[in-house]
Amino acid sequence: MGESTVTTLEGRQGPTTTSPMADDRRDGRGLLGRIRAPRRPRLWFEILLIAVSYWTYSLIRNAVPEQRSQALSNADWIWRMEHHLSIAVEENVNHAVNSVTWLIVGMNYYYATLHFIVTLSVLVWLFRYHPGRYAAARLALFATTAVALVGYYLYPLAPPRLMNGGHFVDTVAVHHTWGSMASGDLKHMSNQYAAMPSMHIGWSLWCGLTIFALASAPWVRILGLLYPALTLVVIVSTANHFWLDAVGGMVCLAFGFTMARIWYGALPHTMPRLVPAPATSGVTPPGT
Repeated sequence: MGESTVTTLEGRQGPTTTSPMADDRRDGRGLLGRIRAPRRPRLWFEILLIAVSYWTYSLIRNAVPEQRSQALSNADWIWRMEHHLSIAVEENVNHAVNSVTWLIVGMNYYYATLHFIVTLSVLVWLFRYHPGRYAAARLALFATTAVALVGYYLYPLAPPRLMNGGHFVDTVAVHHTWGSMASGDLKHMSNQYAAMPSMHIGWSLWCGLTIFALASAPWVRILGLLYPALTLVVIVSTANHFWLDAVGGMVCLAFGFTMARIWYGALPHTMPRLVPAPATSGVTPPGT
């Protein structure tokens, strides 16, 4: 009783068929295990998911109330804290870089575009060459972004260029470029008081770590690490963020990777590069 095989009159084991649920129990997987199992990503679904997710992120971020007085008060506190920590050099960096027109204009465009272009490019690279790791890496990125929205709501923060009594240069306004959705003619389309955490840092560090962990060419891995470092210089030089905003972005990324680790049982870069072949159906062919 309870045996899963049938013995024939000749003493041989005959073919048996088990249910999919029994199969899942036998190989240690239940419904949750099947949901977690990496699958080859579908292009149309990923395009739709990324588009809807980015639109939702922008919508929610810009729908957070612009609590100007609280945001300015928080900026003053951050600035005092950085002085206490002896890291309040953003104003000097801002003025120094702003004195080199071609450099600061380039940084304005860098700030406006690369966080989207590079992040999307890394997702495409993962989709094409690391399909087994794609879902876990995407989850880390999405979880990072989701927790950042909580930060925008709970801790409104004015960027340095909007501080009361500050001497920062709004490089977009001065040089008439479109380096930030929160500056110039586009400022009414974006929440200007969502500086903490910096998703330019969260996303660029996700890109950099992913490239460093998975790229085979040493020079590409080095570029992966340089990308978030350069992004840090850009967000400070353009007076869009404090150093501590970058720390907030790093904390969000740590949360994102933690969620991926909990869900998949491994960090994205440690998972198999290719999607594992489907498990057998659990039907033993006759004569085997």
